[in-house]
Parts: sequence; C-alpha cells; structure tokens
Amino acid sequence: MCLNISMRCGSCSFPGIKNKTIHSHAWFKYSILILYLSIAESMEATDVLNPALNYGIVVDCGSSGSRVFVYYWPPHNGNPHTLLDIRQMKDRDRKPVVKKIKPGISTLAKSPTQASDYLQPLLGFAAAHVPKNKHKETPLYILCTAGMRLLPESQQAAILEDLVTDVPLEFDFLFSRSHAEVISGKQEGVYAWIGINFVLGRFDHADEEDATVEVTTGSQNQKPISRRRTVGIMDMGGASLQIAYEVPSAITFSSPQEEEAGKSVLAEFNLGCDVEHTQHVYRVYVTTFLGFGGNMARQRYEDQLVNNTLAKNRFLTTQTGLSEDKPYLDPCMPVDLSDTVVRDNRTLFLRGQGDWARCQEAVRPFLGLHNGTMSPGGVYQAPINFSNSEFYGFSEFFYCTEDVLRLAGHYDSEKYSRAAKEYCSTKWSILKQRLDNKLFSPQADISRLRYQCFKSAWMYEVLHSGFRFPTDYPSLKTAQLVYDKEVQWTLGAILFRTRFLPLRDLQQETLRQSHSSWLRSSFVYNHHLFSLCILVVVLAILLYILRLRRIHQREQRQAEALNLLWVEEGEALLP
Repeated sequence: MCLNISMRCGSCSFPGIKNKTIHSHAWFKYSILILYLSIAESMEATDVLNPALNYGIVVDCGSSGSRVFVYYWPPHNGNPHTLLDIRQMKDRDRKPVVKKIKPGISTLAKSPTQASDYLQPLLGFAAAHVPKNKHKETPLYILCTAGMRLLPESQQAAILEDLVTDVPLEFDFLFSRSHAEVISGKQEGVYAWIGINFVLGRFDHADEEDATVEVTTGSQNQKPISRRRTVGIMDMGGASLQIAYEVPSAITFSSPQEEEAGKSVLAEFNLGCDVEHTQHVYRVYVTTFLGFGGNMARQRYEDQLVNNTLAKNRFLTTQTGLSEDKPYLDPCMPVDLSDTVVRDNRTLFLRGQGDWARCQEAVRPFLGLHNGTMSPGGVYQAPINFSNSEFYGFSEFFYCTEDVLRLAGHYDSEKYSRAAKEYCSTKWSILKQRLDNKLFSPQADISRLRYQCFKSAWMYEVLHSGFRFPTDYPSLKTAQLVYDKEVQWTLGAILFRTRFLPLRDLQQETLRQSHSSWLRSSFVYNHHLFSLCILVVVLAILLYILRLRRIHQREQRQAEALNLLWVEEGEALLP
C-alpha cells in the first residue's frame, strides 16, 4: 500500500491549482485525500439504478479458460480530447463482476456448434448484472487469444460463426460479427499497454508537474505535440516474454528490410473519438518472445545441459552428471541443492554451485542476440529514450524481485544483483530453514527457492543484455498491482473499441445546442416581429386619430363659415 501511495502522489495533479507553490505537508495531505477518494469510489458498488450509466462486456477466451468482465462508464464530459471514464463494475458486495470457466474455448475445435452453449454461463452472468433496459445498447466483445491462435483458420472460423449466429438469439446485447474475433499477440499487447496507462492516468492532460514528451505523429505537416509521458510495460510469464512501449519520435529505418521488420512490431492508433484530432495518436512498439518466459528459459537451459553433458561424456572418462556421487555442478542453483533432469529416459544429476556471475554467463546465449537485438531471428527493437521514459515490470519481474529478495518497487540493478548473488551462494539447508521460519514473501514456495537463482540471472540478462537497459536506469518499477488493482488487457480492449462512442454524445450535444440556439434566435426574431407589428398598429391608430381630428376640424370650420353665412343672410333680410 505504501508503494502505491508513493506512486500515486508522484503523479498527482490538482485541478485549478497552477503557478502556485504548495507547502509540502499540505500537498501530501491533499494527495492522500485524492487517493483515498479515488480508492473509496472504486470500491463502491456500481449504482445500477443510475439511468445515465453505460455498460460494456468483454469475454477473454484464453488457452486454459474464459473470463467475462463487465465495465461501466458515465456520460462523456463533452471534451473531445478526453476519453471515456471506463471502470470495472462492482456488485452489491463491492466485488468485481468477473466470472471464469474452464477449459478453454479452443477445446471445442471438433464441436464448434457448442461454442455458444459453452459461453452461456458467462453471458448469463453478465446479463444478470447489467440492467435489463440497457441490454440493447450494451456492446459485447468476445475476444480469443493464445489457445484459438493455435487452431487452423477453418476451425477458428467455425467457432466464431456459431457465436455470431447463436448468441444474438438468446441475448439482446449490441453484438455483431466484428465483435467476435481471434486477436493477435500484437493486439493483446497493445490492449495491455492501453489498460495500464489508462489506470495510471497517462492519457490525461499534462500539468506543469508531469513528465512530458515531444511526440511526432504520422500526419503530414503536423507539428510535434507535448503531452504526458506514458509508461512501457514488460511482462514475463512462464512461457513467453512481452514488451510494449510508446515510440514518441518518428523512426528512420536503415533499410527496406528493417522497415518491413519494424512495421510488424509497431502499431499506430488514435484513441480519440475524432480522427481529425491527433492529441491521442500513439505509436507503440509491441512484441512477444515465445520461449523467453522464466519456466521455458529454464527448460531450454536444462535441455542444453543434458545434451552437452552427454556429448562430452563420450570423450571423457569422468562421466559427469550420470550418477549422484558425480553430479554436474550447476552455477544457477543454490549451494548444495540436488536435483535431477530427465530427458528421453536419460537422467542428469545436478548439484547447486551457487555462482551467480557464472550463471549470468551461462544463460546469456539463450537470449539469441543477433546484431544487438533479441531472438535468433533478429527481431527489430525500436529505440528507447532511457533519459526520458518509465517502465513497469510484471509477473516474473515482480516475483524475482519480491518473493525472496523483497526488493519489489523501484528497481536498483546494483542492489538487486548483490542480493541475487548472496542468495545463490547461500546453502540450500539455510534457505529451507528461512522458508520454514516465514522469512520470505507469503507467495514464496519450495519451487521458487529452487529456481530463484536461475530466474534472477535470466531476468537481469533479459533486461540489460537483451533489451539493453542501462544498469543505472532509474525509472523501472516492478509490480503485481497498480493502485491495488490487477489490470487486465480487456480494459484496454474496451477502451479502444468504444473510442468513437463519445463522438455520438458530442454530436447529440451539438444538436441540442444548435436546436436550443435556433429556439432562442427564433424567439428573438418573433419577439422583434411582434414588436414591429404593435408599432405599426399604434402608428396606424395614431394616424387614424390624427385623420379624424383633421376631419373634425375641417367640419368645424365649415360649420362656423355656414353659421356666419346664415347670420349675414339673416341681417340682409331684416327691414
């Protein structure tokens, strides 16, 4: 929790407070308040009675199982430069609305017509949480990953066809053919990058205290823009390794071949709702290295140990590793730890030597470095500005630094290598005693103790020899959670796929404003017209009165003249 508080405060921005010096104590109290309010709000149950809320559903069809995630968001704030405020839905017990089933959907390769039945429990669960009157406007995305990628395209298409045909018959969600898809590893990496940066607030407008970068987009005649610096992510699982980070500057390729290789690992996309605005155009490098996960790396290492040792024994009389009393001394295992490796009915006996420096040398060739890049195929790596960047390391990066060494958080290569070296050189009996005395992380188990020496060296070499991070790089954090939340790639997926929805709200608001403006102008016009009519009537009445007055005066003069005539005539008739 302390780590998350310090991380949060380091990037806090205070609305309305600019060009002012804040007392450090007051700033700290304010930041804690903001953090508390944010956490409190995220822990509250979603108000399903609020008619203004919108909902979205993402089904993650993975290799071992499928999970459904339900998200919600309030109406867009009207600013075309801001994204939807999407959050994970919480039920009445304030728990995330998530459900998982096993096995993976790829097991239906031979019976694709059962795909919709397979997902029924997940979709029914989501339907029960989303208000019934919102179903027709709630987008549903069914996105399949690793397990489905391994199937032939014909089998993938059959499963997706069943979903597209049958799901709408039972559920009223906003669901079309484009909403069911087998996504690539590149797409999955981009979605994970979007999700992490969204939770960290890196898509918000930059304030004076924030680290920024100058970004050039692919648009012609577009000036560089300054915006908040995003974070890169590295995720090392058991089987694969993935890295994703923004490339702010335009890349110059040295050859057509390099350009072609670069295009396959670079993704440029606009997260904004208006394609004309480039404030949210991002260029992200993302790639996955199969076989570079911690467990697979150890397996490849052991395979080579068996092959090399047996090959050498053909020419030597010592027969190293073929018996318990003559084990192969493995520099990547703690001192005096005994283990065996079995391959094709051949057994290799190992004993830990605990030499971390030699272990680094032993694992380095498994990076398959080629012309300074990682992997035997020479996968292109986009440049990283190590003086103005920030990275998060997840999964094995966190386990290696935390489970035994207790160094998670800010990564210091010198401190890490020193602790790793000390661990490797410690006798196995002492390490087991420490585990029994609960001196390690609660997540640490006997398997972690066995392979910590190897994995710590592998992680170090991946980071510094493979990705070429300087040993004094100051901006890497290893973490399992972000603000005490596990961030899924599904959050990035729904952010990306609903990015145009704010445009609808903005257009409706524009129509309302224009209609209101028309009413106001119409009222003003009619008001003036009415006033003019009144004025004309009044003038007509005045003119009529004046006319009557003139007629009356004329008749009066005529009467006076007639009276005078009568008088004169009367006087003439008198004798």
